[in-house]
Amino acid sequence: MSNSSSITQFLLLPFTDTRELQLLHFWLFLGIYLAAPLGNGLIITTIAWDQHLHIPMYFFLLNLALLDLGSISSILPKYMANSLWDTRAIYFMGCAAQVFMFLLCIAAEYFLLTIMSYDRYIAICKPLRYGTLLGSRACVHMAAAAWATGFVNALLHTANTFSLPLCKGNALGQFFCEIPQILKLSCSHSYLRETGLLVVGVCLAFGSFVFIVLSYVQIFRAVLKIPSEQGRHKAFSTCLPHLAVVSLFISTGMFAHLKPPSISSPSLDLVVSVMYSVVPPALNPLIYSMRNQEVKDALWKLISYSFLKQ
Repeated sequence: MSNSSSITQFLLLPFTDTRELQLLHFWLFLGIYLAAPLGNGLIITTIAWDQHLHIPMYFFLLNLALLDLGSISSILPKYMANSLWDTRAIYFMGCAAQVFMFLLCIAAEYFLLTIMSYDRYIAICKPLRYGTLLGSRACVHMAAAAWATGFVNALLHTANTFSLPLCKGNALGQFFCEIPQILKLSCSHSYLRETGLLVVGVCLAFGSFVFIVLSYVQIFRAVLKIPSEQGRHKAFSTCLPHLAVVSLFISTGMFAHLKPPSISSPSLDLVVSVMYSVVPPALNPLIYSMRNQEVKDALWKLISYSFLKQ
């Protein structure tokens, strides 16, 4: 029997105990991890470099890319190091830091995606008021609110979770530190406090989801009223990348945490956790760059300028 004060490290769940497969996983996740900073870095650099992209929509996209970098960097490097060195250990404070960073980025990203749906709603449904409602100061305040919400959410959950007494060992059933897995190690009814925080978080997330849905209902109504087919296509093209990112983010997260227990298994849980924690940050830059003509044009200009400068 032990408690949280005597636990110095946790043991993460490996994908496999076979050494050859561990090394294979290392190279696979290394490729994913290198692709994520490359894609998000190009998005950030392109938006910062091209004056034509200095509008609210791309300002929020730049913040989204920063959060994607933070979320994937909080979990993958440690797992890759464990796979390379054939170990499962993560220090207590390292686990707490991982939980804090991942929660901060995930929560802030979700609220930022909600803000981006509002941006698209104003741009399409109230275009004449776009400059008034989404001025530079308003955009900075909304982005700061998303980051601050993520920070407070992560701080409360992390502080509460790691203050609980733990007496059921130190083995986590996940390849990174995750609050539900840590709560399973608790032997105190104090975990109900964390459950209460989770309920509040779920309510906020549901409210944001309803806001996104209602925004897109209004957007689709407005787009269908546009007389020209070219106008409808242009309006849809500005919404599809955001809608795809929102769908990927919400669907993977919901399936990971709301799937029926009857289909749950350690191997499936690991695959699903990768789908919601690793895949979205790696795919989001590809979704935005492939489906957004302005981003593609600006990216090619940046690449051409770099080559000509050399």
